[in-house]
Amino acid sequence: MDQARSTISKIFNGEPHSYTRFNLTQNMEGDNSQVEMKLSSDMDEEVGGNGVGDHLNHNSNSKPYVAPKLKHTPQNLFFMAASTLLIFIIGILIGYLVQHKKDTPPSCAASVLPFEDPVPHETGAAPLMDWDDVKKLLAQKLSAEKFEPIFSEFSSESHRAGSPGDEVLGNKVLKKFKEYGMNTWTDEHFIKVQDPPASGFNKFVYKGMEERPEGFLSYSASGTANGSILYAYYGMENDFMLLRDRNINLSGKVMLVRAGKISFAEKVANAAKMNASAVLIYPDHADYTAKDIALFGHVHLGSGDPYTPGFPSFNHTQFPPVQSSGLPQILAQTITTVMAEKILRQLGGQSVPESWGGSYKLGDESDLITVEVNNVLTEKKIHNVFGVIKGFVDADRYVIIGAQRDAWGPGFAASTVGTSILVELARSISEMVKNDGLKPRRSIVFASWSAGEYGSVGATEWLEGYLSSLSMKAFCYINLDGAVTGQNGFKVAGSPLMHSLFESTLKEVKTLNKDMNLFTSFGKGNWESNVLEPLKMDNAAYPFLAFSGIPSVSFRFTHANSDYLYFGTKLDTQEKLNGVTGNKVPQLAEMATQFAGHVALRLVHDHLLRMDLAKYDKLIRIQVAQINAKVNNVQRMQPHLFPKALTVQWLISASGSYSRASRSLAADIQNSNLEDIEMCRIINDRIMTVERNFLSPYESPRENPFRHILLGSGPHTLKALSNHLDALKTNNPKADTDLFHNQFALATWTIQGCANSLAGDIWALDNEI
Repeated sequence: MDQARSTISKIFNGEPHSYTRFNLTQNMEGDNSQVEMKLSSDMDEEVGGNGVGDHLNHNSNSKPYVAPKLKHTPQNLFFMAASTLLIFIIGILIGYLVQHKKDTPPSCAASVLPFEDPVPHETGAAPLMDWDDVKKLLAQKLSAEKFEPIFSEFSSESHRAGSPGDEVLGNKVLKKFKEYGMNTWTDEHFIKVQDPPASGFNKFVYKGMEERPEGFLSYSASGTANGSILYAYYGMENDFMLLRDRNINLSGKVMLVRAGKISFAEKVANAAKMNASAVLIYPDHADYTAKDIALFGHVHLGSGDPYTPGFPSFNHTQFPPVQSSGLPQILAQTITTVMAEKILRQLGGQSVPESWGGSYKLGDESDLITVEVNNVLTEKKIHNVFGVIKGFVDADRYVIIGAQRDAWGPGFAASTVGTSILVELARSISEMVKNDGLKPRRSIVFASWSAGEYGSVGATEWLEGYLSSLSMKAFCYINLDGAVTGQNGFKVAGSPLMHSLFESTLKEVKTLNKDMNLFTSFGKGNWESNVLEPLKMDNAAYPFLAFSGIPSVSFRFTHANSDYLYFGTKLDTQEKLNGVTGNKVPQLAEMATQFAGHVALRLVHDHLLRMDLAKYDKLIRIQVAQINAKVNNVQRMQPHLFPKALTVQWLISASGSYSRASRSLAADIQNSNLEDIEMCRIINDRIMTVERNFLSPYESPRENPFRHILLGSGPHTLKALSNHLDALKTNNPKADTDLFHNQFALATWTIQGCANSLAGDIWALDNEI
């Protein structure tokens, strides 16, 4: 009966043969698209009853088919009686199926658009648990009280990457995963990092005063730099532009900059663009309370092992010696607040800009300083630790949840809390599968990374080692690093594809006040402006998104007005974190686990991945509109730069192609039989291609690893195109018209290629471009 029911269901409820005709009018100042959709049944009526086959054969001259009349022979009468009986039996089965469908509604056709909660449904492979029951189960498994012993177990005073302390913690995580009944494995890498001098020291000498700072910056250039010192505020691009506008010579200068706002690597890269010789970074008393705090970090403008860019650091690999383009060629060193104030009080020259505050001077040619950096390049063996909960339908598709395990010092907020959340989430979901009947459709991989403090080295090397398979099968990365750094703010950064999922999750996770949720507490009003923030390059989720094309998310409880001040210091202790959270670290860790768990479980629970393609449509339209306006300005103000007419129509058409392809997929979802496991898988695979296809195929992962044209970094991005137009407008000598044409064409075709892939079959492609 089941087999017969399935067969008849496919006959009467299978995927309809349909096609969609679009008439899209594009307006770059807004979405004034007009879409006309006609299904084959409508078209049949319009053309007088010609079937789909006529359209496919393109045969407009064929004569109508006339069926011959049957004679009333005994043989024909027998066939008529048999046909009548067969129709009667089919009618009974159809009636049964109709009644059965009333009792069991169809599966979640709207779980992608417009993200309504699915109803329980049997897929034939794994029974789908009601989502409300999944939420309740997760809440029952988690409690703040369970975090205190986990914090104690995974706290360590010394667990720098590759150290015995790091290995001990890795074995603890591995043991936990095995206790939970998970399939486990480890990944070994041999990486090169810079550590402080084993014998000797780094130093600077200013007006006869020699200082030997304890902190250091890995991947700095080594050697000695001599020059006059110049104060440059936070070392952002605008800060250096302001100095240059004052006609101050920046070449050869030693830049003194404050920590904060942007990463150490970005500060050093900005200074290098100005031809500076060295950078000293200090924690200003306006931002940091402790005056003798030593800062640790790295200055690689990228992620992973910079001596194996684009490929993994496995042992005995026979790659030629090579360095990442993100390694700085100038010296970089951290100093304390006290050391910096001694320098600032003696500087001459112009007064600092009023917007910078303070009464310091910028420095002049007589303020000479010598900086010496003697960091040591060493090879370390690191281990990444993994455990997996396998899915019951699409086991080879998986979400990855990861946390950094190493730290410069105690690293309580940097690594201990994230590792504890990782372990507790693994325990909770494992128990839900083993004891409570949860059967996730897709798999969940839990990862404990090493060498995170050196620039997400462990995670990036794993991505580089398995990029070809991960880009096809991993559909999301959830980062747990720094999940708790305050209590009165909540921030989320991640792929635009997941913004709608973030919003629904905020509404589901309760706060310490059980009558409120995260949305009402932190996202009331305009949740996107209150909660969303850009995903920064020094975030561990960034290489997953911008290098590998995997939709990613990172989130944190934080202070509304300031960042956590103890990252990258030896003061990142449980006591310090308790102080900034009002002793509510366990409660905040529970909520953070709830948020990560809800995102992960929703992605492995629903038939269709909860990815909103329209978010990228909006982002592309905004950036294309900005480029269009700037091109028009350049053509008006500098007409000689484009002797041949430069048209943005190709880029506009590519943007329209993506818009039509995303809407076509939504129509396909509505017109498909989503009870079919294979159909769901095909649609999910189309969704998974979106992020990956925004990676420019024309850029080398070695030279520009973050190849995402919308969220990445480099000359291939739409942001870089916009900045290049600004340079052309002002006749900047670094602007290159031919280079712009090339970048413009490649970015255009990257968007068109993404649209083509999203459209699905080759015969469904949009050829308007």
